[in-house]
Amino acid sequence: MSNTKVLPCCPPLTERPLTAEEAERTARMFKALGDPVRLRLFSLVASHEGGEACVCDISDVGVSQPTVSHHLKKLKEAGLLTSERRGTWVYYSVEPSVVAAMGQMLRTFG
Repeated sequence: MSNTKVLPCCPPLTERPLTAEEAERTARMFKALGDPVRLRLFSLVASHEGGEACVCDISDVGVSQPTVSHHLKKLKEAGLLTSERRGTWVYYSVEPSVVAAMGQMLRTFG
């Protein structure tokens, strides 16, 4: 997969206050998911068989291919997706440690 180092986003909110860096990193992730197209693309990758999806399999979300690429880039920059080029196609996968940390952060209120 990508050689980008992914850091877990955040501790559970009830554990301790977030540092400024943790708050910025976490806000970027939630902001990236705040766009309906990005949330849909993220869901398509997350639910795809094998845990990864070729961009060719997830591009039908009602926007142009360049827009899909833009949104996937934003999700990747936020640390939510990783990618790997295979030939002419790019395959995306959800970064499980980050998603688990985000889920744990929110579960503290449940």
